[in-house]
Amino acid sequence: MMSSTLSAGRPVAMLRTMMLIRAFEEKADELFALGKVHGTMHLSMGQEAVAVGVCSALQPDDYILSTHRGHGHCLAKGADVARMMAEFLGKETGYCRGRGGSMHIADVSSGNLGANGIVAGGLPIATGVGLSIKVRRTGAVCVAFFGDGAANEGAFHESLNLASLWTLPVVFVCENNQYAMSMPAQKAMNIERISQRACAYGIPGLTVDGMDALAVFEASREAVGRVRAGGGPVLIECLTYRYKGHSKSDVAQRYRTRAEIDAWRARDPILRLREALQAQGLLEPSEADRMEAEARAEIDEALRRAEAGPEPDPATLLDGVYAD
Repeated sequence: MMSSTLSAGRPVAMLRTMMLIRAFEEKADELFALGKVHGTMHLSMGQEAVAVGVCSALQPDDYILSTHRGHGHCLAKGADVARMMAEFLGKETGYCRGRGGSMHIADVSSGNLGANGIVAGGLPIATGVGLSIKVRRTGAVCVAFFGDGAANEGAFHESLNLASLWTLPVVFVCENNQYAMSMPAQKAMNIERISQRACAYGIPGLTVDGMDALAVFEASREAVGRVRAGGGPVLIECLTYRYKGHSKSDVAQRYRTRAEIDAWRARDPILRLREALQAQGLLEPSEADRMEAEARAEIDEALRRAEAGPEPDPATLLDGVYAD
């Protein structure tokens, strides 16, 4: 059932964004196979409900800190898909002028302070942003996305401790996709839920179904409201799953079975939200099909514009590295 706190249009908009994220990453996968992408990339197919559910609970002037698996976060926070595609392809017209690529896209104008290739690297930055918000009294909130592997880094514990101590406006969102590279989460810690660690810092912690966009939204809405009102940080663990390997170097995926992947795919967050909307008469099947086709067309147009854009000039390599 849809929550009474949701307007009729919001879940449809959430589905549209999830479809756009999936279409972007399917195209990204294709482009990498064609040799058109430099370096590596990390896909978040299967995790779209977390990015969209959380960011739908935020205001435009709120902030997020992302991860190496951050395409979905960027789009969910309102990035222009053409500029994002240009960055992905290393073009001058990209958000970071082609310097960031897949793992380091940032869009400060929409509140996305950047993805981070360092595991748990965004958590202490989010704590610093939270302190800045508190000192400036802007009323904003900062969300720090991180994975289950990051929850075992020292930066996780230090960040939650300091955020709690100073009552900072930060929501820590763990995308528990079950594996830190190839390490199963249940073999990496002696607790059932990562959210249980919140009690050590005197803050609320909860676990939510990360394959259910509406459940993620409701949990995030309540957490953001508490944090914005001065209640201090919150830890949310979203149980989700990545369909693809850790990165493009992880093709074999010998650490998990096809049956396991198929079982999680059966709970696909896009299909799940689509079916829920259709069951309640909020979306016709033909409209859902049209939305999906439009998402793919938008990605194709973004790719066309990105490929037509200029390559960065090597002479500008050090621009932004040193202050004038």
